[in-house]
Amino acid sequence: MNTIEIKKMSTIERLQAMESLWNSLMDEEPEIESPEWHQDILEKRKRKIDNGKAEFISLEELKASRKS
Repeated sequence: MNTIEIKKMSTIERLQAMESLWNSLMDEEPEIESPEWHQDILEKRKRKIDNGKAEFISLEELKASRKS
């Protein structure tokens, strides 16, 4: 499948294809290690959640902030 064929797909079809690709990757051993800084960020975010200091926004707020 090439880019032209992908662009002809509907949004739903492309999302379903991405989900299928992601699921296929989840069943395999990783060939690429995640950088250590990824783990550091995840740990910091988890601590903020555990301490009650995390701030969350709704999907609508996120979409609105992306338009600005």
